[in-house]
Amino acid sequence: MPRKPYVLLLTLLPPLLLWFLPASPARAADNGSWSVYPVSSAVAARPYFYVSADPGQTIEDKVVVANKTDEPLTFRLYAADAYNTARDGGFAVKSAGERMRGVGAWADLPKDRVTVPGGKTVTVPFTIKVPEGAEPGDHPGAIVALDERIDAGDGSVALGVQRAVGARVYLSVGGPTLPALAVENVHISHHQPLIPGLGDSTATISYTLRNTGNVTLEPKVALKAHGLFGRTLLTRDLKKIPSQLLPGQSVRLTEQWRGAPQLDWADVRLTASATGTKESATASFVAIPWLVAGFVAAATAAGVWLLLRLRRSRPKGARGGGAMRLRRGAPPAPTQPQPTIHA
Repeated sequence: MPRKPYVLLLTLLPPLLLWFLPASPARAADNGSWSVYPVSSAVAARPYFYVSADPGQTIEDKVVVANKTDEPLTFRLYAADAYNTARDGGFAVKSAGERMRGVGAWADLPKDRVTVPGGKTVTVPFTIKVPEGAEPGDHPGAIVALDERIDAGDGSVALGVQRAVGARVYLSVGGPTLPALAVENVHISHHQPLIPGLGDSTATISYTLRNTGNVTLEPKVALKAHGLFGRTLLTRDLKKIPSQLLPGQSVRLTEQWRGAPQLDWADVRLTASATGTKESATASFVAIPWLVAGFVAAATAAGVWLLLRLRRSRPKGARGGGAMRLRRGAPPAPTQPQPTIHA
């Protein structure tokens, strides 16, 4: 299934973050003013770089920067590693000043700045040299064209904005591959009305989805909940998950459950799956209305108070003294009768 190129926007917040907005398939990454894309192959245009290499191998390719405005534009060119954003798991790349470990460290561009005349394109060759000790698996990244000019914004934003566009690079290093997912730290927050039936009951299910393997995954997550005696309370395929989860990356996600039980014991199971891997995690919660919980707590407190009061009102030593009086007032034990002797 073809992956889509994405447009990047860069805000001046520490650390600098790049994020992608979806574009149409088979089109260059584009923000309306300029675009970045791989040079066309002999067969067809490529919307992204998707290459394979063994450790120690060098790859040669070309990137095109197109200026869609009438004025010349100057861009800073650099290669960057990709990651998943913590906010929603979107595809993002590191800024130029951050430490690179994959594509961002292995790619070499002959120039770090390029000026593109208005309405024209510039083609820039580059190489990716995969080191001998490179770990096998996927190493995603991007070739980025950054406009270093700072937009003042609309007046309501205190910080300026820099814009950038990047063409994705999907680099696969030869060797053993391991698809692996993990579902971790499942937590449930339950909210319900004071009086049963008068209001909605909701549960917020939060969890961490982690790619523990070395290949990019397209995860799916299924949510199931069962009540007492195995009753099915909920079955749902979750939609708010990243379309791609990169190797070694994790994202914290939440799911709202409206109409959660108000009086039940609920067992919740999250099952994450992707090609070649499947993993589950569970959590439970007790649904008790506040009014019922308050009545039970009050009844328990009253019972404890009555028990303590009864114990305090009993005379000290009453049980032992009665036993002693009983022993003092008891008749003497019969003695063995003496035989009568007649002469």
